[in-house]
Amino acid sequence: METVVLDVPAEFFELQYALDTFYFLVCGALVMWMAAGFSMLEAGLVRAKNTTEILTKNIVLYAIACTMYMIVGYSIMYDGNIFLSGITGDGVADDATYAPSADFFFQVVFVATAMSIVSGAVAERMKLWAFALFAIVMTGFIYPMSGSWTWGAQSVFGLYDLGELGFIDFAGSGIVHMAGAAAALAGVILLGARKGKYGPNGEARAIPGANLPLATLGTFVLWLGWFGFNGGSVLATASVGDANSVAVVFMNTNAAAAGGVIAALILAKLLFGKADLTMVLNGCLAGLVAITAGPDTPTPLAATLIGAVGGVIVVFSILSFDKLKIDDPVGAISVHGVVGLWGLLAVPITNPEATITAQAIGAVTIFVWVFVASLIVWGLIKVIMGIRVTEDEEYQGVDIVECGMEAYPEFTNK
Repeated sequence: METVVLDVPAEFFELQYALDTFYFLVCGALVMWMAAGFSMLEAGLVRAKNTTEILTKNIVLYAIACTMYMIVGYSIMYDGNIFLSGITGDGVADDATYAPSADFFFQVVFVATAMSIVSGAVAERMKLWAFALFAIVMTGFIYPMSGSWTWGAQSVFGLYDLGELGFIDFAGSGIVHMAGAAAALAGVILLGARKGKYGPNGEARAIPGANLPLATLGTFVLWLGWFGFNGGSVLATASVGDANSVAVVFMNTNAAAAGGVIAALILAKLLFGKADLTMVLNGCLAGLVAITAGPDTPTPLAATLIGAVGGVIVVFSILSFDKLKIDDPVGAISVHGVVGLWGLLAVPITNPEATITAQAIGAVTIFVWVFVASLIVWGLIKVIMGIRVTEDEEYQGVDIVECGMEAYPEFTNK
């Protein structure tokens, strides 16, 4: 049989290139908008006297992440320095399907997401400048190193290659979320709990957030941004196959979030006798984190169940960390760390190419590297300048101490 070679016009490839690049940029913008979601969620779950500082941390960490990833992080993760050479449309490989600068933009907002996770866990008692100093190292070195072993396809210190082992993390349950939680855990351990969080007998005391409507808004913003987070990780949309894949990822992402909400709501009612909104919000985020490692292969029902398991896990995890006296004001370590691990281990359930062994090795590699490196960096910062405000400053509120202004001045007793 004679082979027929189709003469496809060059304009077709240019259109595909333009559409995929545009899709990449839009998804990156959605992920960037998650920074607003984290800001609102954390601002709603901390006390009023610490609101301005948490908002300052969130916008500062985003700027630091963008700058450090440009200067050094990208070159570590993908072996290409854009700080010196830049990324333009010139000299693009013939098989490129999108602009390299769009890929950089999409990657850099993921780095910022990982650092945002740290912000909430250390809220209400950490020095602003200590946090900013850690953000420099985390976004410029710690995260890019673990990213180079996974999405960057480089071997782990020359010992083994996670890709060859079969490790799969579609959009970053481990690479982004568990990494951020590992860094947060290291900081929280050295930082200690907030004053008054635990009673004389070690019992956990509730410290209610100042603005639950704001926290709920932040959760909805994150839910929206997650479509870019997972959907953009398809990396293309200008063909029938890619468009179908994007639709499946969007559908499963939404289904998992819904499953997480329902499961957390029911479990909270069974455990506490009440519909605990904070647990419901974290259940939503847990569902999203759980599906992030593999949103491309499950059926909608399977995605819902994966998210539901995440919603159950996060409730028990938050309660367990409280018993261990690990004070995480927003539940970030549970949502992104514990459920991030579940997300990685759940991939083989629906993806025959994944194995529990490879997923476990990848999870351990990411966690150990980020946790140990972060513990060292946090420890050095603690020795050099301290990481925690004084007891009097904590009582007064870090807004005045660190920022010199209050978020709700008209409601403050003078």
